[in-house]
Amino acid sequence: MTNEIVRAITGDGLVKAASITGRDIVERARNIHKLLPMGTAALGRTLMGASLMGDMLKEEKGALTLQIKGGGPLGTILAVSDWEGNVRGYVQNPQVELIEQRPGKLDVGAAVGQNGTLTVIKDIGLKEPYVGSIGLFSGEIADDLAMYFVESEQIPTACALGVLVGLDQSVTAAGGYLIQLLPGASEDMIEKIEAGVRAMGSVSSALAGGLDGEGLLRTVLKDFELEILEKHPVEYRCYCSRDRVSRALISMGKEELAQLIQEQGRAELTCQFCDQVYQFSREELEELLAEM
Repeated sequence: MTNEIVRAITGDGLVKAASITGRDIVERARNIHKLLPMGTAALGRTLMGASLMGDMLKEEKGALTLQIKGGGPLGTILAVSDWEGNVRGYVQNPQVELIEQRPGKLDVGAAVGQNGTLTVIKDIGLKEPYVGSIGLFSGEIADDLAMYFVESEQIPTACALGVLVGLDQSVTAAGGYLIQLLPGASEDMIEKIEAGVRAMGSVSSALAGGLDGEGLLRTVLKDFELEILEKHPVEYRCYCSRDRVSRALISMGKEELAQLIQEQGRAELTCQFCDQVYQFSREELEELLAEM
């Protein structure tokens, strides 16, 4: 299935919607970070949510960071999306063992925790980024994102995110949707959307059953005339480079960099998003120090 975002609006212009299918994105994250199923499910949902939200940014070159600190065994979960929905991320403790609500159903809320915060950081080119934060509602991630939009942006929102992990621990399906009511929407519209959400059921099961991103939206919004606005591919994309890592070393300051050269004579830095390793010899570090 294609990894893509689909954006749509209802014919009356009162409901906007977006969906994502991203099995390959989550599978890449699983392989990079050597995730067990709990980490795959939680980070996968976070990546899908961040991608949908990043794609909503209107500013070219903007970026969105979604950070979840729930106090659960997984620790901090972080995902960063660019303005086109390309996303990267990591989970602090990727090797958390299986926690199930019932056989075959992962208890993501327990692994994430509920005693913490969900924080959204939007960098849209201003002097200071926008930061919004709420207390976690359930730890299930999709419910918490819906509450974020209600509490921080006053936008009634329905959100569902799902990741299906196979018996071999690989990702079978991943994706989700965001549906938002615009000013002027009626109570009747809310009831129709809620009925559509119930009819859809599990997102991951729907995707595994063959629905694509457009199919998700048409199922949930079956009682609306739906206009598809755009479809475009998304991927797991890291922006790290040797130049960026060099700048990070320079940002340490002269004193700390000189101390690093004296004590270790070299440096090895690993990107937390893609596990790319960057090595610097004593000579290269001394060149950076001379440039400062």
